[in-house]
Amino acid sequence: MSLEPFSPPTGEWYHPDEELVKNTHVPDYDALYQEAMTDIEAFWAKQAEALEWYEPWERVLDSSEAPFYKWFIGAKTNIVHNALDRHTKTWRRNKLALIWEGEQGDRRSMSYWRLWQETNRFANVLKSMGINKGDRVTIYMGRIPEIMIAMLACAKIGAVHSVVYGGFSEQALADRIEDAQSRVLVTADGAWLRGGIVPLKETADEAVRRSPVVESVIVVKRTGQDIHMEPGRDYWYHDLINLPIASTKCETEVMDAEDPLFILYTSGTTGKPKGVLHTHGGYQLYTSTTLKWVFDMKDDDRWWCAADPGWITGHSYIVYGPLILGATSFMYEGAPTHPYPNRWWRMIEDYGITILYTAPTAIRGLMRFGDAWANRHDLSSLRLLGSVGEPINPEAWRWYHTVIGKERCPIMDTWWQTETGGFIIAPMPSVPLKPGSATRPFPGLDVDVVDEAGNACAPGEDGYLVIKNPWPSMLRTIFGDPDRYVEQYWHRYEAQGWYLAGDSARKDEDGYIWVIGRIDDVIKVSGYRLGTAEIESGLVSHPAVAEAAVIGIPDEVKGNHIEAYCILVADAEASDSLVEKLKDHVRHEVGPIAVPTRISFVDSLPKTRSGKIMRRVLKARALGLPEGDLSTLED
Repeated sequence: MSLEPFSPPTGEWYHPDEELVKNTHVPDYDALYQEAMTDIEAFWAKQAEALEWYEPWERVLDSSEAPFYKWFIGAKTNIVHNALDRHTKTWRRNKLALIWEGEQGDRRSMSYWRLWQETNRFANVLKSMGINKGDRVTIYMGRIPEIMIAMLACAKIGAVHSVVYGGFSEQALADRIEDAQSRVLVTADGAWLRGGIVPLKETADEAVRRSPVVESVIVVKRTGQDIHMEPGRDYWYHDLINLPIASTKCETEVMDAEDPLFILYTSGTTGKPKGVLHTHGGYQLYTSTTLKWVFDMKDDDRWWCAADPGWITGHSYIVYGPLILGATSFMYEGAPTHPYPNRWWRMIEDYGITILYTAPTAIRGLMRFGDAWANRHDLSSLRLLGSVGEPINPEAWRWYHTVIGKERCPIMDTWWQTETGGFIIAPMPSVPLKPGSATRPFPGLDVDVVDEAGNACAPGEDGYLVIKNPWPSMLRTIFGDPDRYVEQYWHRYEAQGWYLAGDSARKDEDGYIWVIGRIDDVIKVSGYRLGTAEIESGLVSHPAVAEAAVIGIPDEVKGNHIEAYCILVADAEASDSLVEKLKDHVRHEVGPIAVPTRISFVDSLPKTRSGKIMRRVLKARALGLPEGDLSTLED
């Protein structure tokens, strides 16, 4: 038994502007989707013609060893050729590839020519240290241009990069180094965040002590504080790239389309982190195509993906996707509220940002400070907005659309995963929107919501989100653990050959998909299955609440009862009266069965560095149980 669908009130559609539709890359989503699904292989072969290949493919897709799919069999390529090399032979050589601002206010910019040169220099440094095709290199630093350079340099020489987010602990970093067997670690002395220094090198030293497979540590000087430099092991980045060996010319390694590009570790709810493996050929095609169509990328855009390069969003839509398209990207080092809550809005005005792509948790965090901080800035350069990381609740969607987008900018709400490599469910600027829904699948993908037996769920019925066909940027395996790859993603619907996303969702009568949350985040109360996202959205729709998290606590009568944790907006005060008002509000917005038994007011919530609320940690704390793997927690 389930509740009524978690969807906006009847008639709450946001229709795109006719002029925008006329000028977008994809003015007719339905026609394109139909074309793609008629012949998926022919569709992707057609899109692949936009890239340059050293040698063409013999076949588009090999399903003979499913679920270990292979794309563009026999093709020779290198993602860096399409991201940098080819642009140096066109007018884009002098176009800005990257505009960067540090938290302290320092600024840098790089043309495609300059970024190509810096990538070549560092690629030659890595080669001089014995890094060859197939070797793994771990990268651990903040949001600075060198993280992009290091990733590109690895890919250029055929090495496999493993980027570890710069907020991870010593043990988390050591575990990832050990699993990848990385002989070189690239890090920085520190990173600026919220006005303080994150001691990256100190953490790296301890991680290397725990995982002695590392032979060399390359250190970027960013913050300038005193650090320990181990003789014979540690080298300053600026010293190395000034050596004669660091030439601005470096041959790009010719790679097979299925050769590994990177490993990116992602945590499940339990167990050791999974090393998700992506490859050169299909990944470059999918990330560039999805970015071009979903965000309608044009040559005069200034694109800001406000994620960290250490996450898949940063890999796909800060580094590789934008560079393949020849776009200009903006990168900011620090916190969105430092020194004041208008930092993002000031930078959008200063740099003329046209597209902003960020996480709902950031949007809600900035909502807490009210409208005035944003309204003091000219945000008229913006033409599109985007959301990533978790379902965006309708209240945050409306604020983002009204206050930041001034009701002009469609919001591209995207659902995807580290494992998928790129957007799976997402609108395009020509698609009518519903606040809180990522809309429909990207062309070429058959995505559905099914029950335990694999039957399609009726509109409004919650079930498992599955992808029924392969796509070019899909993960190829879990590094060093193919059995876990099969068990984790393919075992439940092995007979049908479907990928299990691990999320629960609903599809409405218009075919729009509403992601509820992780399967583990569904609470069963008195026989009803409730998604945490819908209850949290009900709480956040109250003007006093900025963020909320809910968990299910075992109950002898109901099966579970609901406990809620709320962060209030800046001018709201916690009180027993407010608790009762919030319960009444949830009763009205979601239904009586969804009313929390207990509501607590808190200053913060346990989150991953990518902004996802770790509800299992809240539940473990509430029940007095071990909290499990905390390596991905922000604090």
